[in-house]
Amino acid sequence: MTNIFPDIYFLHKLADVADAETLPRFRSHIDLEIQTKLKKNVSFDPVTIADKAAEYAMRKMITEYYPDHSIMGEEFGAIENGEIRWILDPIDGTRPYLLGIPVWGTLIGLEHNDKMCLGMLSQPFTNERFWSDGESSFHQYNKVQKKLKIQRNKKISEAILHINHPRSSNLYPHINFTELSEQVLMTRYGAECYAFAMLAAGYIDICFEFSLQPYDIAALIPIIENAGGVISTLDGSSAHKGGTIVAASSQSLHEQALKILNS
Repeated sequence: MTNIFPDIYFLHKLADVADAETLPRFRSHIDLEIQTKLKKNVSFDPVTIADKAAEYAMRKMITEYYPDHSIMGEEFGAIENGEIRWILDPIDGTRPYLLGIPVWGTLIGLEHNDKMCLGMLSQPFTNERFWSDGESSFHQYNKVQKKLKIQRNKKISEAILHINHPRSSNLYPHINFTELSEQVLMTRYGAECYAFAMLAAGYIDICFEFSLQPYDIAALIPIIENAGGVISTLDGSSAHKGGTIVAASSQSLHEQALKILNS
């Protein structure tokens, strides 16, 4: 099976095995064996048995079907085998997972030649999946599937902005987040990866996040782009390697957001 290119149905199979590990432990009051990872500027970066079990299950399936593929995952690092690479975050949003708030998700991305080709976000508690097959983006809720196509074309003064944590802006005084927040209609916080899915679904206009890792954002790139959105780093380069990320529902909003943030 050397370098065979998977289809979106295999991502659904990966999401199934991850969901089988994450959902039964969510809001369960069982011992999640919480540990804290060391991370710059972060006092509490938790990892649970659910994170580890979900990533292990996905890695096991990938290596069984595609042994020559590379894998990058948040919990178990990187295996470099070939030019096709899986980028996995078993639970993006472990903090809300611990709090019983369903804005976390399993992120599954497939990269080939430095380009994100396929992507999926699975949220099993709300019974939702968001994905891109490389050409279009889709949302499935309770087994009902619809194609995503962003229709919003807002002015900056009409836009809804999301950032995960408002205090993050204090660590990056050279980035003019305050000005952007003052120019938009409304700023909301704390929705993790789910906010990017809501941008692709047409409910949020701008998402801005500091210092993301590749596994935090890679799977979301094709979902946003193939729904009609725009996503990049703060300097306008590709987002697939992580960094400070700006996503928007239109090219115009994206350009305005970058201009303000860099001013």
